[in-house]
Amino acid sequence: MAMLPFCGYHMGDYFAHWLKIGASANVSKLPKIYYVNWFRQDQNHKFLWPGYGENSRVLKWIFERCDGKARAKDTPIGRTPDAADLDTKGLDIKAERVNELLSVDVEGWQAEVPLIKEHFAKFGDHLPKGLQDEVAGLEQRLKSVKS
Repeated sequence: MAMLPFCGYHMGDYFAHWLKIGASANVSKLPKIYYVNWFRQDQNHKFLWPGYGENSRVLKWIFERCDGKARAKDTPIGRTPDAADLDTKGLDIKAERVNELLSVDVEGWQAEVPLIKEHFAKFGDHLPKGLQDEVAGLEQRLKSVKS
């Protein structure tokens, strides 16, 4: 969203353009998109992931995933690594911490949904239905998680 001040036309139209391109493209040739939160913290506000040079371990999983060599599990927010596929050799990180890293903070994500909707509302009728559908789908998936 850092592009908003620099885009020469309505961002809703920009989003629609890329959704149209994606819909007509060969799916196998579309880029893979990954979201990584390097700064996730535990209840004591300590970072869960060691960071910096160790980030290459997550990138390794991403590349292996793109090559079909690593597994992922489906979650309400997308796919996350199987703990066994995330290379933690030589790290002083307990299995419980890795599991927390790979877990989905359902309450946190549910709190994000209204903020996403508020942001999307700025685009008015230019916001593509596909993006509205994605947020509605996210909201539904989060609601379906058993507490």
